[in-house]
Amino acid sequence: MCSSRVRMGHVATTDRVMVSAGTDDRVDGGGVALGAAAYVLWGLFPAFWPLLKPGGAVEILAHRIAWTMLLMAAVLAVTKGWSLVGRLSRRGWVIVAASAVAITVNWGLFIYGATNGHVVEIALGYFMSPLVSVVLGVLVLKERLRAWQWVAVGLAVAGVVVLTVLGGSPPWLALSLAVSFGIYGLLKKQVPLPATASLTAEGLVVGPIAVAYLIWLEATGHGTFASHGVWHSVLLMLGAPVTAIPLLLFGAAARRIPLATLGTLMYLTPTLQFLWGILVAHEPMPGARWIGFALVWAALLLFTLDLWRTNRRAPDPAIQV
Repeated sequence: MCSSRVRMGHVATTDRVMVSAGTDDRVDGGGVALGAAAYVLWGLFPAFWPLLKPGGAVEILAHRIAWTMLLMAAVLAVTKGWSLVGRLSRRGWVIVAASAVAITVNWGLFIYGATNGHVVEIALGYFMSPLVSVVLGVLVLKERLRAWQWVAVGLAVAGVVVLTVLGGSPPWLALSLAVSFGIYGLLKKQVPLPATASLTAEGLVVGPIAVAYLIWLEATGHGTFASHGVWHSVLLMLGAPVTAIPLLLFGAAARRIPLATLGTLMYLTPTLQFLWGILVAHEPMPGARWIGFALVWAALLLFTLDLWRTNRRAPDPAIQV
């Protein structure tokens, strides 16, 4: 999930920027605030997508893709970034297409979970995603893990086993979210575009399919965009800024604070999702779930401590994010 220079794995990168992680211990408060804002907004996503009912998960996903494509195209026009997309090579487009498929699957699973009472399992998926990224780094990039990282991965696997055995079935939604997000981050490392241009290019790949599907829905009377009032239509369109704003905040934060700090802030997202699931949505948390979550949390704590210790020992003045 990371370059050969930094074995991070726990931030699915959406931009290629240079982040200063030198010996200066001062923290950029503005950068931290931007990163925290991005992760808080992502953490509150389970509160937004259910508002788009009675639209089904696939229809909501299609609207999210279509309107995000249009918004990002406009943003790219304003920032004069279309030339970057125009210079993308054939290989670059293949990678963009693969990443578009990965994030489409991830978005679709998230929307399904958020609109069908599986917010706690969504949170589990994003708690697991840093560790899945580490495993992908080993399997795909042939990276080597330190001893404590192996222990962290082992604890996470134990948590999944507990959830499977005591819960009666594997946490398929959580695993699918974590894997699709990990694959997306892995592919994004290979795309030679900044975040705005990259998201726009992905939209150009899957956006026309989403638009065609929405037209078919409305033509056959199965769509909800034009038949459930203006407010419902506005909410469906708001899926675009809801998607784009935290991404842009994240990109701005990544330019100002070290990757380790940004990665630690990442845990705000699944924590808020977890709290929403149990405190607002009142989803059940039987004992097996608590045990499984505890093991995953222990794995993340160990992984993060090892990461911070390693970064303090060998700071890299120019980390590629």
